[in-house]
Amino acid sequence: MSANAEAPTQAHLNDLATPDTLMCRNIKTLFNFDPPATEEEIHAASLQFVRKLSGFNKPSQANEAAFDQAVEEVTRAASALMKSLSTGAPPRDRETEAAKARERSRLRFGEG
Repeated sequence: MSANAEAPTQAHLNDLATPDTLMCRNIKTLFNFDPPATEEEIHAASLQFVRKLSGFNKPSQANEAAFDQAVEEVTRAASALMKSLSTGAPPRDRETEAAKARERSRLRFGEG
């Protein structure tokens, strides 16, 4: 960005969003759950991450191979991370965490 260029504001970025460009903004925590995260969940989080980084919900044919390779590499790295982490905290319950998330959403966005 040149010295004279202004960084886009969040409002400007929101104006640019269309249904085709909207992506998941929330990659869920996968560590320390009972039962543990599945490979499918890790892959889905990796796909969300690559989508967010690239700005592509679905890449063009020209970018598809690079996109798919990135998803696979992130999936491998995330799987290795999940296997190498340890904690003394008790595993979290998925239903309890989902209820907390719903309550945070209700407080943030209101009923409705």
